[in-house]
Amino acid sequence: MMTAPTWLDVRTAGAPAALLERARSYLAAPDGPTEPAGQLAQAGLAALAATVASAGDRSAALDLLAADALVTLALLARAERDPATLARFAAGIRDAGASSS
Repeated sequence: MMTAPTWLDVRTAGAPAALLERARSYLAAPDGPTEPAGQLAQAGLAALAATVASAGDRSAALDLLAADALVTLALLARAERDPATLARFAAGIRDAGASSS
């Protein structure tokens, strides 16, 4: 199985370097899911939590963009691996995001 950082690199060629660096920083969490979709979702939720906890100024923009990218890529990873579970997976991300705000 491909690791989440490798999966991210393969699918984000050409993306802005600052955004990739920020996304990778959230993906570096040492514990959690082992499959790429779960890791990307967890990283996206962490980026969203950082955005919500921020001062609300422009400095949060990169975290918000990283959250969006990571969650979108988590959904893509799940759709590629197991499309039958995509709706349930997406609902889980939504629910986790709602409970953390």
